[in-house]
Amino acid sequence: MSSYPGERERQGASATVAGFLASAALFVSLIGIVYRPVRLIPAAVIVALIALGMGGRHQRLAALALAVAVVAWVVGMTVAVAVGHPLY
Repeated sequence: MSSYPGERERQGASATVAGFLASAALFVSLIGIVYRPVRLIPAAVIVALIALGMGGRHQRLAALALAVAVVAWVVGMTVAVAVGHPLY
């Protein structure tokens, strides 16, 4: 039990924000594979780390977003070099 009655609402709001941040990081990292990986994917990694640090009930989603961003970095850089797209 929490000692403060408003603590549960604040935890729910921060968990919701963490979920939105994690989903945004997933989306941006997947877009970064095909469009300018050096610009987009590092930002997605930072957003995923923030979501992971916020914790809450979406912690697994934030960890997944971070893992996807790391894999997207490797794949995006490989695709950009192989096809001749600009990196940034």
